[in-house]
Amino acid sequence: MTNEEFIFEIEKLGIEVNNEKLDKLEKFYNLLIEWNNKINLTRITSKQDVYLKHFYDSLTLIKVIDLNKISTLCDVGTGAGFPGIVLKIFYPNLNITLVDSLLKRVKYLNTVIKELDLKNIVAIHSRAEDIKEKYDIVTARAVANIEKLLTYTMHLLKKDGKLIAMKGNIEDEMTKEVQEKISKKYNIENILKFYLPKENSNRSLVIIKNK
Repeated sequence: MTNEEFIFEIEKLGIEVNNEKLDKLEKFYNLLIEWNNKINLTRITSKQDVYLKHFYDSLTLIKVIDLNKISTLCDVGTGAGFPGIVLKIFYPNLNITLVDSLLKRVKYLNTVIKELDLKNIVAIHSRAEDIKEKYDIVTARAVANIEKLLTYTMHLLKKDGKLIAMKGNIEDEMTKEVQEKISKKYNIENILKFYLPKENSNRSLVIIKNK
C-alpha cells in the first residue's frame, strides 16, 4: 500500500488526514524499523506492508466505533503499538493507556511517544489483569483467543464500556457453541467481518459488553 493508497483508503473510512498526522506516521514507521533491529516487534517490515497490515488495519476500528466521541481507551497487549499509537496519531482527543508485559517493548513505546510528541498517552509495564483503572474502550489486536481474552480484560471496562477484539479469520474461534457460552455472561454486540484492501485478507472486529 503506497502513501497515496493509504490516504485514499482511510479517507474512505471517514478519517481526517493532514500533513502533521502523516509526518508522525512516517516517524513512527522509521522508529519501528530501527527498534525492530534491537527487539522483536514485527516480522512485517516493508513500508507498503506496514502501512496496510499495521497502520490501516489499526484504523479499521472506526468501522464499529466513533472515536471522536470516546474519552479513554486501553490497548491491551499493544506490542509494537498497534492499534494504540496509530489511533493516538489520528485521534488526538483520546486518552490512551498502552499495556504490555515486556519491559523492552514498553521502553520502545515510551521512545515513540516522546519522539512523536504525543500527549495524554502512557505505556505501562503490566499484565491486564493487574490494572485497576476503568476505560470506555479496551482494544486487543491478535492477543489471545476470545474466551481467554475476556477473562483478563472485561474488568477494565466502565459500565457501558466495550471490548473490541481485532482478529483475522474467526470462524474456528467464534463457533456457535462459543458464542452461546460467552452470551451467558456478556453481550456480544457485533461481529463485523471484512477484508483488507489490496490483498483481501480476512479481518474481524468482535465487540463485547458487560451485561
